[in-house]
Amino acid sequence: MNKRQITPSTSAPATRAPSRLPGQVVLVLQGGGALGAYQVGVFEALHEAGIEPDWVIGTSIGAINAAVIAGNRPADRLERLDAFWRHVQRPRAIAGPFDWLGMGNLVANMTTVMRGIPAFFEPNLPSLRGARASVGIEQAAYYSTAPLRETLARLVDFDRLDDGPMRLTVGAVNAASGAMRYFDSRQERLGVDHVMASGALPPAFPAVRIDGQPYWDGGIYSNTPIEAVLDDMPRRDSLIFAVNVWHPSGPEPDSIWQVMARHKDIQFASRADSHILRQKQLHRLRHVIRELAQQLPANKRSDAHCKDLAAWGCSTTMHVAHLVAPRLEDEDSSKDIDFSPGGVRARRAAGYADTLRMIERSPWNAPTDPIEGVIEHH
Repeated sequence: MNKRQITPSTSAPATRAPSRLPGQVVLVLQGGGALGAYQVGVFEALHEAGIEPDWVIGTSIGAINAAVIAGNRPADRLERLDAFWRHVQRPRAIAGPFDWLGMGNLVANMTTVMRGIPAFFEPNLPSLRGARASVGIEQAAYYSTAPLRETLARLVDFDRLDDGPMRLTVGAVNAASGAMRYFDSRQERLGVDHVMASGALPPAFPAVRIDGQPYWDGGIYSNTPIEAVLDDMPRRDSLIFAVNVWHPSGPEPDSIWQVMARHKDIQFASRADSHILRQKQLHRLRHVIRELAQQLPANKRSDAHCKDLAAWGCSTTMHVAHLVAPRLEDEDSSKDIDFSPGGVRARRAAGYADTLRMIERSPWNAPTDPIEGVIEHH
């Protein structure tokens, strides 16, 4: 069965929200261009279940989806996401000889490369001067993202984003220092530039200046921004829906065609597993410190030095619910620019179905080892 024929259900009854959620709800969204349609399905299922995130964290297309969610009233969020993805869809060309060669997707996606997407990006005229022309970092790109700026201005209420109840964090990397930075609505007012910077993947898209500094897509440094919540202070019990659209593991490629696709998956999966493994170790140590501090006699607990040491412990628990977009049967290395209606529909349907299954299982309600601080659910 061709997975591109799957469509999200619009008539199925809404999933009942779990009776108990173990802390704040955090939605973490990777970057991945057209693969971000999977994230829309994830949010749709959460919304139907009555699970509204307290905090949304995103990079690149994940930052765009996150801004649309955080920058609208709950009743309008799904409609605005729908509007964005309708605007960026590109119809596929009529099947031709390249389909028989297994290159139909690539040829169709090359149309996007040549022409851009009217609501997203368009060819940048200064790039015609050649790759060595000195045009400045804000013009040194093959495309202009001015259309995206206009699209976001229409679909995102940035006043609500900054003053509303939902927290937004978007990741970008400083093009000069190479340092990763998470822009957080709890710490500063966010605008369209912050979202644009998080999606400014070079050399396709130009850097965006914030406070005089040029920023590129955070996916260059870390495309899986889960560390933003795991390193947050003060720590809080959390249910983290970690939505991954790239695959850190996969079959061994045996052709250049497959090597290109596998290389991209590894590059943009961005060490998600190692991030979480490190955090599991750190949180376990914090829980160990807490347990040891509780074993001290009362006179030792009141000692100032012991209090300082005990402060390194904590009792917070982070449940990480992994949601991973499936591979489509005919995808290739250009899958992240596959904005065809069929590709968008199939990925969204997959995100919806996977999230419904996760909610129905609600594995975070099962008993856990109290010494563990980060618990993963697949």
